[in-house]
Amino acid sequence: MNTPVRTTATLALLFLVALPAFARDAAAPQPPIAVQMYTLRDAGSLDQQLKIVHDAGVGAVETVGTQNVSAVELKQLLDRYSIKAISSHVQLAELRRDLDGVVAFNRSIGNTVLVVPYLDEKARPTDAAGWTALGQELGRIATRARAGGMRLAYHNHDFELVQFNGRTGLELLFAAAGPDLLTELDLAWVARAGHDPAVMLGKFRGRLFAVHAKDNAPKGQADDEGGFAAVGQGVLDWNAILPAAADAGVQWYIVEHDHPRDPAKVIQASADYLRAHLPANLPARATR
Repeated sequence: MNTPVRTTATLALLFLVALPAFARDAAAPQPPIAVQMYTLRDAGSLDQQLKIVHDAGVGAVETVGTQNVSAVELKQLLDRYSIKAISSHVQLAELRRDLDGVVAFNRSIGNTVLVVPYLDEKARPTDAAGWTALGQELGRIATRARAGGMRLAYHNHDFELVQFNGRTGLELLFAAAGPDLLTELDLAWVARAGHDPAVMLGKFRGRLFAVHAKDNAPKGQADDEGGFAAVGQGVLDWNAILPAAADAGVQWYIVEHDHPRDPAKVIQASADYLRAHLPANLPARATR
């Protein structure tokens, strides 16, 4: 009498076994680890780049603009590897020129966070008033973006960490921007500017969308890689940084390396280190 039940169960089991691993695991909650696609810019086609992310066991990426493809093509490639776009680096000039278009593109691929990634030298403020004015502008853009269902964040290098009367340009920027602007703190650049990343994380508690998780190699090493290293293979004190990041409310840990010799190796090593060392009580994040 129960033969149809056994047959159905057997067929279901065979179906699950036949599914690719990434398809079976697509809905499973994962640690909040992503990859910044800039790391993979020289690693073949976009399809090949996303396969590297998938093979490293990572289910989320931060894109670079449109990745030079249409929204339809990008969404198809992301879906092929069960990868979610959690944010996108978009130049400030593009946000000023066509915020509505940027928002529409990113909504169509399922992304909800835009990040100002870099300021050209001519666009960098040179005094406290300039950082305050830039913060006010970014706050206005963030408010407009939020009305369209998108959040805006700002990503630092070292030049934002010059001090003006005891406050860094980055602090002045965020103080002027208001609560709609989020922080994407690049930990390696914070350290290169002479600041303690764990301390800096505390200054932005409650508004940290993400950190860029990358390391600095010991002085004189990895010169051909810009002096950067995979997470856990350099000089940053991750035993202090990771608890501080969790305490500050970091939502995502985005693996990045500016000039990797072997992008796949760096991504795998960094993701493995984060999976092994992130605090156990972090909320897992579904990537689909």
